[in-house]
Amino acid sequence: MFLDLDGTLAPIAPSPDAARIPGATLALLRRLALATGGALAVVSGRSIEVVDRLLHPLRLPVAGLHGIQWRGPDGQVWELPVDRERAARLQARLLDIAAGLAGVHMEGKGISFAVHYRHAPHQEARIRRDVAQAASAFAPDYVLQFGKMVAEVKPRGADKGSAVERFMAVAPFASRLPVMAGDDLTDEAAFAVVARLGGVSIKIGDGDTSASWRLPDPPSLARWLDGLSTRGPDDASRHE
Repeated sequence: MFLDLDGTLAPIAPSPDAARIPGATLALLRRLALATGGALAVVSGRSIEVVDRLLHPLRLPVAGLHGIQWRGPDGQVWELPVDRERAARLQARLLDIAAGLAGVHMEGKGISFAVHYRHAPHQEARIRRDVAQAASAFAPDYVLQFGKMVAEVKPRGADKGSAVERFMAVAPFASRLPVMAGDDLTDEAAFAVVARLGGVSIKIGDGDTSASWRLPDPPSLARWLDGLSTRGPDDASRHE
């Protein structure tokens, strides 16, 4: 089982720092980890450090920063190598873009950077244009990806699909049916891998998707997961 965090396990919050996973969902994840023999991982745009803080006291296998970081079932951590000086210059460029724009926030993740404009949706065209220009100056080492009210620049060479593939190559995930739930554009790469492996993909919320199933919100996903041991995906609506 592979689960996104923001918008999937945790409701979308006004700011990244305000996100919280409900206590009942944390208890559910603990039960699922036991029921699957440890074949439960969080696949998130957050760093592993932040995921651990939000999941505390749970410590699960995690793909962080859209697969740039990866912690396997054995606890070993891998991170895509990057030029830290170059990353610092990119961060400075993105900070300049966000500076002075009310409602716009640059989230630094160490080697990946996200410009959020949820509180300034009228700035979308400007943010997308300026962040794209900044990212192009750091190509091919960095690539641009868009999500819900966010423009993120991350190192090339990893995505959520490759993270799921990495998990599926090791025990206890290997040779099992993958299930992936996510709410954003960044989850589509994982949906594609899961589909290729004959698994189940679930889109949370509205929007175009390649996922075969859809649920309206994180509480609906929690209810579905809670009953997964006794029923199939009947509560999800088939995506056409």
